[in-house]
Amino acid sequence: MKILGIETSCDETALSIINATGTGDMPRFDVLSYSVLSQIKIHKQYGGVFPQLAKREHQKNLIPILKKTLKEAGEEKAAKKHFKTNVATKIMKILEREPELLLHFLKYVPTIARPKIDAIAVTSGPGLEPALWVGINFAKALGEMWGIPVIPINHMEGHIVSVLLSQKNGGEVPTSHQQVKRVEAGVYPKFPALALLVSGGHTELALVKKWGSYKIVGETRDDAVGEAFDKVARMLELPYPGGPHISGLSEAHRNAIEVSNVYKLPRPMIHSGNLDFSFAGLKTAVLYTLKKMKVVNAEAKQTIAREFEEAIIEVLVSKTRKAIETYKAKSLIVGGGVIANTALRRAFTHLAEEMEISLHIPQAHVTTDNALMIAMAGFMKIKNKPNILKKKISIKAEGKLRLS
Repeated sequence: MKILGIETSCDETALSIINATGTGDMPRFDVLSYSVLSQIKIHKQYGGVFPQLAKREHQKNLIPILKKTLKEAGEEKAAKKHFKTNVATKIMKILEREPELLLHFLKYVPTIARPKIDAIAVTSGPGLEPALWVGINFAKALGEMWGIPVIPINHMEGHIVSVLLSQKNGGEVPTSHQQVKRVEAGVYPKFPALALLVSGGHTELALVKKWGSYKIVGETRDDAVGEAFDKVARMLELPYPGGPHISGLSEAHRNAIEVSNVYKLPRPMIHSGNLDFSFAGLKTAVLYTLKKMKVVNAEAKQTIAREFEEAIIEVLVSKTRKAIETYKAKSLIVGGGVIANTALRRAFTHLAEEMEISLHIPQAHVTTDNALMIAMAGFMKIKNKPNILKKKISIKAEGKLRLS
């Protein structure tokens, strides 16, 4: 089964085509094409993502990326017939709020034949609603043009199923689709599993009873981990996105011959008795610490970055340990962009070894937002609900969509 994945939940415009085979319990994924275009350089000057700017960039980028994706997958073939006027009318209606995308769409898509794709999977939430709508309407327009069913996917479920790719080649970021082509599923998690999802806008613990069955058992009450990293990075006058820069300073501090750790930060809610998180207070503690300092030099930044990172890690590990014990989880899944953090990966590797459960972390190139994980989640959804391909689903952008 060939599936086209579309992801536009934030500031990455991404498309992917996979050939998925096997069962819902033991899937196999052959990656035929894989494209991600980041908007970081555009939003960097503002220190964060502007939803309307992200929407505009998605409109501009989707057709060029579609062309690249179809070509890499061997699906870009010239059309032999002109498309019908009534189809054009429907597409114009679907894309009426994305005029730039509509213009590019009508110039390119009618010139190619219907690709051999069985389904289109698109992120419907959570995320920035203006950005989500672009991807959703694009998917709807393609579905109408080609007569292909469109399936809505929860972005967070995508992060969970992303661990199904094998972790060969050291998880290096691919420079072309050939480097991820024909990637088999890795070691399958045992159920019940516990998933810790750490991304820019989310920090949550989910009990995974089986693929497609999720229950949130813990979540942040304010800032997510990724948000906290970005905000503290701004305090330290580091570029956006802040996570990699704080990680770099922390590692430099750990590798120093002589290290000092004179700034002690709180571990919010670590003894709260529940599985929820709170990182706003930790961010405020960093702010007060900086205000008390006369000079914030390079060494001080390294020390604060390390202490902040270790406070985050200690809380995440503590809550995850408790959740594993409470729900008797047999596997631990950790997904989302923040798991690219080196120290966090080490900490969860040690936790899994200590608790003698299997650890499942996605390859580095699928930790951040991408359409590969959305296409994979689409296949798992079809396997769980085969009739979904026969239904015309009403899809809308849901910025605060939850796992269920």
